[in-house]
Amino acid sequence: MQTATVDSFVAIKDIGATIDRISEIATTVTAAIEQHGGVTSEIAQKVQQVADATSRVAAEISEVNRNASEIGLASGQVLSSAELLSNESTHLKPELDGFLAKARTA
Repeated sequence: MQTATVDSFVAIKDIGATIDRISEIATTVTAAIEQHGGVTSEIAQKVQQVADATSRVAAEISEVNRNASEIGLASGQVLSSAELLSNESTHLKPELDGFLAKARTA
């Protein structure tokens, strides 16, 4: 009977040690899950920040495209005006030459 009591005591002690080990593992797993949750939350925040930045960049690119179109239109108008002035100066040169010739003879 004494042997059975000792065996029972050893078995209960082993069971207690196993329960302690399971408790340690559960604590470690809980800590890992909490850390994983924190990391997942941080990743989600970073993804949202990247999405926001991407939206801002897309808006800026649209603005640049709009400005480039406006500049293109303005450049076309400047070119048209320059061509018009060139044609006018071509027509005015003979008249100016004639006026200067008359002014010299007068």
